[in-house]
Amino acid sequence: MTGVSFMLPFVTAGGIMIALAFALGGIYAFDDAHKGTLAWALFQIGAKSAFALMVPILAGYISYSIANRPGIAPGMVGGMLAASLGSGFLGGIAAGFIAGYGTDFLNKKIQLGRNLDGLKPVLILPVLGSLLVGLLMIYVIGTPVAGLLAMLTDALKSMQGSSALLLGAILGAMMAFDMGGPVNKAAYAFATGLIASQVYTPMAAVMAAGMTPPLGIALATKLFADRFTADEREAGKAAGVLGISFISEGAIPFAARDPLRVIPSLMVGSAVTGAISMAMGVELKVPHGGVFVLPIPNAVTNLGSYLVALVVGTVLTAVMLRVLKKPLAE
Repeated sequence: MTGVSFMLPFVTAGGIMIALAFALGGIYAFDDAHKGTLAWALFQIGAKSAFALMVPILAGYISYSIANRPGIAPGMVGGMLAASLGSGFLGGIAAGFIAGYGTDFLNKKIQLGRNLDGLKPVLILPVLGSLLVGLLMIYVIGTPVAGLLAMLTDALKSMQGSSALLLGAILGAMMAFDMGGPVNKAAYAFATGLIASQVYTPMAAVMAAGMTPPLGIALATKLFADRFTADEREAGKAAGVLGISFISEGAIPFAARDPLRVIPSLMVGSAVTGAISMAMGVELKVPHGGVFVLPIPNAVTNLGSYLVALVVGTVLTAVMLRVLKKPLAE
């Protein structure tokens, strides 16, 4: 989770830059024919810089969470190798754990005495840790993980019908389970990692499913006001604004107050939204922004189906809340 948390700002910044590049220069803004234009420059910033840092940052801070500062350099070196070897975010995760536990092991085993211990964090551990993770990634880990990622990518691209619907439902339910917590972040990291492999359908399902909980709650506070306190009805307005912005955390106060009724309602609505989005083959090339990125040309495919998925999930969430929550005593 540390690696994912540090990676997300790079994903968001890169994704918005790419979306702006597409909006200004079309879907081929990255072509040499557009070189020197603002759209081309934005694509370089987003795809070639921010997105290029995603896997090294993920690996580096996974390693940091295990081995502290000495683990950052080996982790990022391993992450960069994972990206260059084609093993993507799966390779980055493996590199982060190898670098972290390897560097931590070396730190405990290498004892140089009080006078030389200062060399460990700045010289010995970064060098030996980078050497360890680098050699393992090149000769042992990189190629099999790259093959695994390629298989996963091909499987996701070929998903149709019931298999796509099931994956969408699982991702959707994960997004609504803890709204910004580890399960939510795992689904989001899975989808954003696949953007780099040109697989865009999970991202569409995940973003729609993440918008559904606060939007469903906002709708329920309007339609079924007798199920909510005055404070909750007021908070529902803010939840709606957060929902259209793809900030799932707007639903947390409601879930915290009545988790046994609210969380299942949110999960059902988000699962249906994710399932419809995946089954319809909706693709989203921008990892954040909510409804504000939908009008950008080429950012989303099958926009009509996407809006249907979002509306159906939102209404179902509200209806579930109506069924499960009891009217409050006056």
